[in-house]
Amino acid sequence: MDNPYKNALAQLDKATKIILKNNQQHRISQKLFLLKNPERVLITTLPVKMDDGSVFFFPAYRVQYNSALGPYKGGIRYHQNVTLDEVKALSFWMAIKCALVNLPLGGAKGGVIVNPKTLSEKELKNLTVAYAQKISPIIGPYQDIPAPDVNTNSTIMSWIVSTYKKETKKIHYNLKQNEIKAVVTGKPIEKGGSLGRTQATGQGGSFALRASLKILKNKLKLPKSPTVAIQGFGNVGFYTAKFLAEKNFKIIAVSDSKGAIYVEDGLNPQLTLKCKKEKGTLSGCYCSGSVCQLKLGKQITNNDLLTLPVDILIPAALENVITEKNASKIKAKVILEMANGPTTPKADKILAKKNIIIIPDVLANSGGVTVSYFEYYQNINNQSWSLSQVEKKLKTIINKATEEVFYLSKQYKTDLRTASFILALKRISNF
Repeated sequence: MDNPYKNALAQLDKATKIILKNNQQHRISQKLFLLKNPERVLITTLPVKMDDGSVFFFPAYRVQYNSALGPYKGGIRYHQNVTLDEVKALSFWMAIKCALVNLPLGGAKGGVIVNPKTLSEKELKNLTVAYAQKISPIIGPYQDIPAPDVNTNSTIMSWIVSTYKKETKKIHYNLKQNEIKAVVTGKPIEKGGSLGRTQATGQGGSFALRASLKILKNKLKLPKSPTVAIQGFGNVGFYTAKFLAEKNFKIIAVSDSKGAIYVEDGLNPQLTLKCKKEKGTLSGCYCSGSVCQLKLGKQITNNDLLTLPVDILIPAALENVITEKNASKIKAKVILEMANGPTTPKADKILAKKNIIIIPDVLANSGGVTVSYFEYYQNINNQSWSLSQVEKKLKTIINKATEEVFYLSKQYKTDLRTASFILALKRISNF
């Protein structure tokens, strides 16, 4: 398995070489060199009381990568396969992502090595409180603002706010109630969350794709209903499918960790999700139009999904799924990276030779952090925006960033990923 942090640094190096070739300045070189390492890494262990009275210890991390543009920002994931290098890579990509869409935020990420599905709700809360106590001294509305990520949600964010509030009293932080709320984003609406946050990543991805296809329309010549395959049918995959289906894209395949389904006539995302929730699996959820029938589709593997002859492929699950081993088999014309780091640098080279266009993760899935910033801004300023306001602001930001990336790609004669990094690095390094 490719090391995600090494992949991230390889992406940084590629963009850095182009920048330095066009800007021979020692000051720029020094600033870019600082991005090879995070500013702070917290490595800790969480003692958690279990339901049987025993105490179990869980390794945990918080990486604060770069704060040149503002407070650190980044999610917290609970997963049994979390590694420090993964968290470092994700925090780096978050710094790039925030700069790319021009948010006044830096990059961070947190992780706990745990399979949350094996914990009771009480144990999950105990784990979260223990983690929040460890990170409270280094987070805050003007310091570091966590958010949900893999296997974390709005309830967990509420537990962090409550714990942080208690901890701030101990260390005498002079914060107002609205500022304490702003310590995390992704909260329930009634506790300071923002309308539009749940679907923001998927909606932002649909904006990025449509803006890209508008720019590429003379080059690609796609049909009126482009075919789409989506690996991953969690929150991000579902909402990406939903918003694209509403704009006449034909979603013909989706998957979860257990396998994939193929519906040649195009599936109904809402019915498919309802079926999955009822059955606990996607298998057999061949839902097209207004019905779900076995004869409408068939089960395939996740690997099969990646190599389907579709117009658009959307990896929306985990990192490192497109590698040098399968890149040559990919038939899609466009890849929209909704997962973080789904394509390895070696695969990038193969796909470039095949003229497959990659809309990179730092652009494609930046809708989530953008609306997280909206939530933070509303908290700090005691405001509450309507859903239409949130969606309008999100579309404006994503479309502008997409246009800027395509412009730099043409200017520097490079791919969209490298152009995205160049744009972000220009802002982080202020040149």
